[in-house]
Amino acid sequence: MTVVELELVLPESLAQAAAAAGLLTSEVIERLLREELRRQQVDALFDVADRLAALDNPPLTEADVQAEIQAVREARRSYRADSGGH
Repeated sequence: MTVVELELVLPESLAQAAAAAGLLTSEVIERLLREELRRQQVDALFDVADRLAALDNPPLTEADVQAEIQAVREARRSYRADSGGH
């Protein structure tokens, strides 16, 4: 665990309400931070998906997917053969 000290400047009414609700504890702040980090990760994933959708590339056919898989497999075999199987 790492100790982080925070000093918050809040309106008095908000500070009192948060303290009364038990929101100013390490456990609650940790949960809030984790939830926000997860939310940001999901938002980033959707941003990437939106950018990919906007590229206007035609969808891959099953044959395209199989060709890509085969190319990767061949590249791996070639790499293994060149590196002595490691």
